[in-house]
Formats: sequence, C-alpha cells, structure tokens
Amino acid sequence: MYDRIAFVASETAVAQATRERLAARYGDLPVEKAEVIVALGGDGFMLQTLHTAKRLGVPVYGMNRGTVGFLMNAFAEDDLPRRLCEAEEAIINPLAMTATTVSGEVHTGLAINEVSLLRAGPQAARLRISIDGKVRLEELVCDGALIATPAGSTAYNYSAYGPVLPIGAEVLALTPLAPFRPRRWRGALLPKTAVVRFDVLQHTKRPVMADADADRQYVADVASVEVRVEPEVRHRLLFDPGHGLDERLIREQFS
Repeated sequence: MYDRIAFVASETAVAQATRERLAARYGDLPVEKAEVIVALGGDGFMLQTLHTAKRLGVPVYGMNRGTVGFLMNAFAEDDLPRRLCEAEEAIINPLAMTATTVSGEVHTGLAINEVSLLRAGPQAARLRISIDGKVRLEELVCDGALIATPAGSTAYNYSAYGPVLPIGAEVLALTPLAPFRPRRWRGALLPKTAVVRFDVLQHTKRPVMADADADRQYVADVASVEVRVEPEVRHRLLFDPGHGLDERLIREQFS
C-alpha cells in the first residue's frame, strides 16, 4: 500500500488540471518524501520523470494525459490507491552513452529508450561499427543509427523499421536510419552485454550528432560514441495488471 504519493505533470493544461484535482483528492508530497510518483502526461514526460526518480529509488506510475502513452496506464481519477497497490512492477536498465567530440570533449548520458546518431549536414553519415572491440561493419552510409532497449523498441526504433523486442529479451536492437550502403542491411540484434562503438568517418565533411532519449541535449560533432547497458541503474515502472510492457509490446505488433 502506497500512502505517500507525489504527483508530477507535464506542462500541458490538461495534465496540470488533472494534477490539481488528484492532489486535492489524494494528498500530495514532494518527490523526495514520497513512496511512489504518479506521472501525468505522455511518454516524453514519463522519460523525464524516470530520469528524475532514479536517484530516489521509488517506482513511477504513469497515467496518460498525452498522446501515445505507451509507457503510461489508462487515465482514471477513481480508485487510485487500489490501482497502485495492485500494480505490477517492471525493471528497466538504461543505456549509458559516452560520446567523444572531434575536439576531444567527452559527454555522457543515460537513455531508457535509445541512443541515436544523426547526420548533422546535407550529406549522409559514414559510420564504422564495432561490437565488443571487434569491427563488424567497416562502413555504414546512412542518415544515422540507433541502439534501442526492449522498452524503447516501439519508439524511434519501430518507426525506423527496427524489431519490437519483448521486455524479457536479453537483447538490444541496432537499427540503421535510412541506410544506403550496405544495400538491404536492416540492422542486428545484439546481446544485452554488448558494448557498441560507432566511429564517425569523414567527420569534418559529414558531421554527426548524438543523443540519449532525444533529451534536447544532443552532442554535436561527435568523433565516436560508445553505448552499453548500465546494470547499476534500475528504473521502476508500475503497470495495471494485464497491461504491462510485455502485453503492450505484443499488442503493438498486431495493431
């Protein structure tokens, strides 16, 4: 039973109004004093909330006040304490990104959905891909590439025709974005333990930027990007029974 609840909401009018009503009805605490955080918004806001909640160690229960809401539960104002008590917990380990720029600066970030590399100029990017220190693709000519977690496989990865991954799968999706060469290369499935490195070829002529979860803090002019799962960070999500991430991933493939 969760008695100490913190409500957080995106900046939209509907999410803010919902937060006021729920806080008045069920009480509201600062996130630092709560046992559970209830996030009101869409998937983007849920990602922001999870990044905030990781330092607190408390679970996050989302209710959809946005658009897609893949990471959210259906919205209802009634019976919230019961829903929280009956909710099932899913644990997600994020990706750790280490991006080194052409000038030698090192930037790090965590991504729950994906780490992406995108061309930053008019010409296609040229990337060399190594897995666990071994070069697997000497040159990928493309608009970019991404590494997606199972939780993020229905987001940017899915729109780029990447595979949908069950939450329990111990794999990551490596998906190219608008690949030109090699012809017909659609990406790869990698073990969760893999360390993936992208080296940017011709980075002066063909600049590339890197991003973790599209957090608007992209790293410009990268020379290399290394991605691995961070097992020490555990994001806790709560879902209504029968509507967890496994069920949602299956539903998504038949919708």
